[in-house]
Amino acid sequence: MNKLSNKIAIVTGGNSGIGYAAAKDFKENGAKVIITGRNEQATFKAAQELGVTGIVSDQSDLKSIDSLVDEVKSKFGKIDIVFLNAGLAAFAPLDQASEEHYDAIMNVNVKGVYFTLQKLLPILNDGASVVLNTSINASVGMPNSSVYAASKAALLSLNRVFATELAPRKIRINAISPGPVETPLYGKLGLNQEEVDGFGKILGEKILLKRFGQAEEIAKSVTFLASSDASFITGTELIVDGGLTVNSVV
Repeated sequence: MNKLSNKIAIVTGGNSGIGYAAAKDFKENGAKVIITGRNEQATFKAAQELGVTGIVSDQSDLKSIDSLVDEVKSKFGKIDIVFLNAGLAAFAPLDQASEEHYDAIMNVNVKGVYFTLQKLLPILNDGASVVLNTSINASVGMPNSSVYAASKAALLSLNRVFATELAPRKIRINAISPGPVETPLYGKLGLNQEEVDGFGKILGEKILLKRFGQAEEIAKSVTFLASSDASFITGTELIVDGGLTVNSVV
């Protein structure tokens, strides 16, 4: 299958998890792929494994975004697909959250996404597709997730506004909101494996399909939105959560 043949795609935060899986699926569908990441070693290791181009870039730093755009322009010219996947997940209750906690999340998840897309616009082809990686956390009210949830809710609002503003250029903007996915993320939350497994078991019982998603499953949904199969879809949120948010009573 070559849904993305002759397309050039950027995946931010493509060195692990959903970003890695999306980059792999993009490439398998015929795209030339660029992945970004803050960690130089992890980014270049992933790029070598995937057979794609790796560029070190910090989404929270506007100068770093400028450098990314300059490098992409010089090596590839125009681009056709952007998966704005890079994000920071950290959790704290309202009475303990610090300014540093708030700023770190918002700088990456909102400001970084906003200005990455803004700065890519001059090299984004008319008719291109942009996918924002949001989360069901934007709407489920999970305890201790206030700043993270707010950052993802902001992206859902931006999704609709961007879709309206960029429609004259036939650029489609859509958001994908994953539910719980088996990625390295949970190991980064300060939980040991036993706690992660326990959390997964409890949460898994609330998911209608009774399991966490796989990064590869989310990736296929991203590829759909990025491809011409979704040519009449823009400004939409695609929820990929195994039915977790269908009925909270179950």
